Amino acid sequence: MNHLSLRRRTALIAAAVLTTAAFTASAGNAALGESAPGTPRPDNLASALQLPHFAPGRYVVTLADKPLATYQGGVAGLKATKPAKGKKVDTTAPDSKRYSNWLGSRQNTVAAAVGAKATRHYSTAVNAFAASLTSQQVSALSKTPGVVAVTPDQLHQALDDKKPTDFLKLSGNSGVWKALGGNAEAGKGVVVGVVDTGIWPESASLSGPKLGTKPSATTPYRVGDSIVMHKADGSDFTGSCQAGEDFTADLCNTKLISAKYFGDAWLGATPPEARADYASPRDGEGHGTHTATTAAGRAGVDVSESGINFGTISGVAPAAKIAVYKALWTGKNGVGSGGYTSDILAAIDQAVADGVDVINYSVGSIFESAHTDPVQLAFLSAASAGIFVSAAGGNSGPEPSSLDNTSPWVTTVGASTVAPYEGTVVLGDGSKFAGLSTSIATAVGPKALVTGAAARVTSATEYDGSQCLPNTLDSAQVAGKIVVCDRGVGARVDKSAEVKRAGGVGMVLLNLTDQDMVADSHAVPTVHLNTPGSLSVKAYAGTAGATAQLVPGNLTSTVTPYPQMADFSSRGPSLSSHGDLLKPDLAAPGVNVLAAVAPPSNAGHSYAFYSGTSMAAPHVAGLAALYLGKHPDWTPMMVKSALMTTTSDVKTSTGAVDNDPFARGAGEVQPSRMLDPGLVYDSGDADWLGYLEGSGVNTGTDVPAIDPSNYNAPSIAVGELVGTQTITRRVTAVTGGLYRATVSVPGMKAVVTPSILNLQTGQTKSFTVKLTQDTAPSHETTSGWLTWQGAGTSVRSPIVVVPTSVIAPTNVTGSGGSGSVSFDATVGKAGVPIRAYGFTSAPQVPGEVPAGAADADLPNYPVTVTTGTKAVQWNIKTVDPAGSIWMVLYKVVNGQMQLLSFEGTGANEASATVAAPSPGVWGVLAITLSNPPGADTTKYTMQTNVVTGGNSLNVTPTAAPAAGKPFQVTASWSGLPTGQRSTGFVEFPNRAGTVVTVN
Repeated sequence: MNHLSLRRRTALIAAAVLTTAAFTASAGNAALGESAPGTPRPDNLASALQLPHFAPGRYVVTLADKPLATYQGGVAGLKATKPAKGKKVDTTAPDSKRYSNWLGSRQNTVAAAVGAKATRHYSTAVNAFAASLTSQQVSALSKTPGVVAVTPDQLHQALDDKKPTDFLKLSGNSGVWKALGGNAEAGKGVVVGVVDTGIWPESASLSGPKLGTKPSATTPYRVGDSIVMHKADGSDFTGSCQAGEDFTADLCNTKLISAKYFGDAWLGATPPEARADYASPRDGEGHGTHTATTAAGRAGVDVSESGINFGTISGVAPAAKIAVYKALWTGKNGVGSGGYTSDILAAIDQAVADGVDVINYSVGSIFESAHTDPVQLAFLSAASAGIFVSAAGGNSGPEPSSLDNTSPWVTTVGASTVAPYEGTVVLGDGSKFAGLSTSIATAVGPKALVTGAAARVTSATEYDGSQCLPNTLDSAQVAGKIVVCDRGVGARVDKSAEVKRAGGVGMVLLNLTDQDMVADSHAVPTVHLNTPGSLSVKAYAGTAGATAQLVPGNLTSTVTPYPQMADFSSRGPSLSSHGDLLKPDLAAPGVNVLAAVAPPSNAGHSYAFYSGTSMAAPHVAGLAALYLGKHPDWTPMMVKSALMTTTSDVKTSTGAVDNDPFARGAGEVQPSRMLDPGLVYDSGDADWLGYLEGSGVNTGTDVPAIDPSNYNAPSIAVGELVGTQTITRRVTAVTGGLYRATVSVPGMKAVVTPSILNLQTGQTKSFTVKLTQDTAPSHETTSGWLTWQGAGTSVRSPIVVVPTSVIAPTNVTGSGGSGSVSFDATVGKAGVPIRAYGFTSAPQVPGEVPAGAADADLPNYPVTVTTGTKAVQWNIKTVDPAGSIWMVLYKVVNGQMQLLSFEGTGANEASATVAAPSPGVWGVLAITLSNPPGADTTKYTMQTNVVTGGNSLNVTPTAAPAAGKPFQVTASWSGLPTGQRSTGFVEFPNRAGTVVTVN
């Protein structure tokens, strides 16, 4: 897991071209590979951050004309191809072929205009083409009318009661499956498309009768090379089983009804000797098999691994069918693993064309994808075509704003826990500490207990030994013993493999700081402990004659509450929506999920425990399949609403209710209630396009813009509320009746109008929620709930608000020794004071940095911020005008350098500014890509302006004249030096304010 905390993107980074695959964060089996806590800088700063520049390479060019899935006419001679409600895209229809050819011709024309050639065309879910482009061609296309985006073909990577199906009350005589007619009916007539690492078709969870050739109304069958299934919504799915390396067409069956692979970009970029995968739909990693069987694996599969019987497991929708679209690939030792944008788009395009009902997408980046990202736009078309998209939120938690896949038409899923598999470490002194374990069949020990550091080989450092890294343990000191290994660098399962190699009989894996625990499938019996017990075990292991016993189950009196949000589960608020759309949408089991995998890449195991939002997303995909099996005419957003408004609470480690909406969204999915939602918040094309227009995206349509907070989501979010704001929503009655509203948001006055709705089944009505700041502190998030009760059910929606004292620009600029600059501000309360601080103009300090300098050698300019610091600004400029310079802004958090953003355009100067910074150490690193011609280094001057006081900046007015209405603020100055930059700060209440930069 990549622990780089790149949380804040500038517009430059959002639009920049990324030069290597290291940009994306791994997810999948969360935190299997980890960096050491306390590391002052990331291992490879430059490659991890990916300096933005228009590098030559492979790109995806997205065009404005609508794809087949959303085209409603408008081009002379070409009829609409958007399917009717409840139908799928028919790519074989004459009108579709004509329009697809027209799109292809337009794509070729756009490419040819800059001297490029389209190498792959997309027309079903997104109107785009892939091409190899020079820097000049990228620049030219980005300015071409009708081009929405020019995106690098970057690498994306898979995100990584004890049984979730039992915990979710799907199984049993009173479970959801029973209510739907039993296992054989739960999800029947529905196809789940899985865009992932492929499939291991021999898995017992994918077994089923062979495909016949006789047409059937209920069973998939072959028609030549195609596989056809008549679905619950009356349309047909048409797939195929694509042959390839170690994969033949007869490996598909009546459960696995399609398997295809998409790897032109990855296979082209990765030489054969660097691959650890199959050029076929076969899964080279295990992630895709795990997600597919979690969503729709066969019911009642008995699982035993390493001598432990885990009973029977099932997919969430056991009667649904699986269609696999392999677009993620595995490199040797994990290097270069993932999938390129162009391959992923091809997979989504094919899934939409084939006619899947649900797409599971357990893929993500350490950056939040913009709503206009090609993959997100492809999902918009999929949703428009009636396909429910479940996507992993990411494994970069618990940092704020670490989510991905946050578009409103996608259901973004966070990861929660279920009843833990537990084990106990019993020390020789009688102490007992419970943790997580899935690898203890019978008690191990008592045996001698040693630390990895004490039992290391002489050539290994103490740190490496403590981490039990490969080939660090001495067999003579480990044989027959239980080894204590610290969590940190290296994959967790690799540590137990090292203990086994050295002859150890068990492992205690220790968190040295408060973190989540994970019950991996270890090579030796293992218990994973958290603090403070882990620290006690480590201290005891260092004493003479230490012994321990590993025992299955929890022998202590401490009970672990569940469900809890996993620490690794990414948090909001969403940056793309500016906090006006609550993400994640909801939570589902994603910790220690047992499902099928690919044995060769999982130590020979056919089933394994994986953790990650990758595991949570297919639970929601499976639930959507159950819904669409019962209600095939429902839209994706109706299903999403039903899932979100019927959730239950998640808990904290103390057992209290978790009140963090940016972690749990609407809460934990509750399938026992989802089929009776009472009311639903539906939305479609007009809502999505209006949302985009309201977010500043020109969609090329005449759909009116809406405030993103007014998008008809089953949640309410206002990222910046000044004074009062009125939110509009509409609901449709699934069950008619009289519904009464109750609403509560701490610190806010909330009024629902009308507060009573009388609806007939199928009827839609609108209502408003007026939110006014009362006692809630400014700039601090407050959250509550809106609940409609009636017709024997309750419909609950989360409300999240950030009351804000002022809306004003973050930065304004001016010039001259004397002058002024004006800007508009809006406050929530009249009469609040407006104060001026500054100016500060620090000396310019000389420095130099060579191109390609090692990360540890990059010049560092830290500032210790106190409560009296109003703003900090770093200004850098190369001595040679032909030079190129950047800065990397960071903050030190818990002893770690948390990277925040790039500043600069690659020109000879750059500036980084932090307004009203929180106390602590902030700083920048200077970095360059190339030296000026004939120079060995890039020489520059750095100026660090720290604004704490001063009287050379004046501001009028000194108090806000009105509330809720924009007014003009003027900052003026005199006597400033003209040869260097000066920095000041206009402060509004609660330290909010505007940085004033002069010269």
